Amino acid sequence: MNVINKVSNVKRSICPITNTLDILGDKWILILIRDLFLGKRTYGEFQASSEGIPTNILAERLKRLLENNIIDKQAYQQKPVRYAYTLTKKGKALAPVVKEITKWGLKHIPSTKAVLAEEYYKEHKRQAF
Repeated sequence: MNVINKVSNVKRSICPITNTLDILGDKWILILIRDLFLGKRTYGEFQASSEGIPTNILAERLKRLLENNIIDKQAYQQKPVRYAYTLTKKGKALAPVVKEITKWGLKHIPSTKAVLAEEYYKEHKRQAF
């Protein structure tokens, strides 16, 4: 599902929420973005997340993020080629969104914890949510 129809370059709607959800609107995309903010970079690191993303879905979601300039990839190994993924400037602009979703979940969904974020921020001596 892409925001822009590749043949005609026409969006299906002028609504910014609709178009944003076309790119970011499933749980796996947001989990990948969360993991990128928390320092994960490789396919194996994404697969190791406790949510257990299936490999075919992981590959498709990384491709979608690349196509929409949310992430970049750079080879860090040859034979076989393996890539490290990083957020682009456009991807980093999602930080306030991810933070607000986290805060909302902590406030409104019992028994949720921002454990990964807390561990990351502790390790990097930053302030957590």
